[in-house]
Amino acid sequence: MYKPEKSVSTFLTFSGDAEEAMAFYLSQFPEAVEKSKVYIGEENRGETGKLLNGTFELRGQSFMVMDMEKEYAPAFSWAASILVNCTDEAEFDRLFASFADGGSVMMGPEAIGPFKKVTWITDKFGVTWQFVW
Repeated sequence: MYKPEKSVSTFLTFSGDAEEAMAFYLSQFPEAVEKSKVYIGEENRGETGKLLNGTFELRGQSFMVMDMEKEYAPAFSWAASILVNCTDEAEFDRLFASFADGGSVMMGPEAIGPFKKVTWITDKFGVTWQFVW
């Protein structure tokens, strides 16, 4: 049984592409850490071979992802998003280009208040991210 290292974590439910999403997110942050993967087997409800749960960390923030049968999986909404404070303009530009590819840019990039660049993107998996620099 998986026991999380942190008491609060972001949990994302996908409709079949949780492992692909997790791999994409891990590839975007050099310091990302994959923690575990548990697959759906014959004894679990769902499509065998999909992720029952996958855990990882991005900059110390823990995430868990899972796959759910398409007819039961809830849709993501931009009402909740993942905020990333970029370390520099190069990181912002790289993340913007990567997450916008196949996704939908909802805002920006543009300067807002003290930030030189802000954007709001729903990625190709349906998860919404805000990048600020």
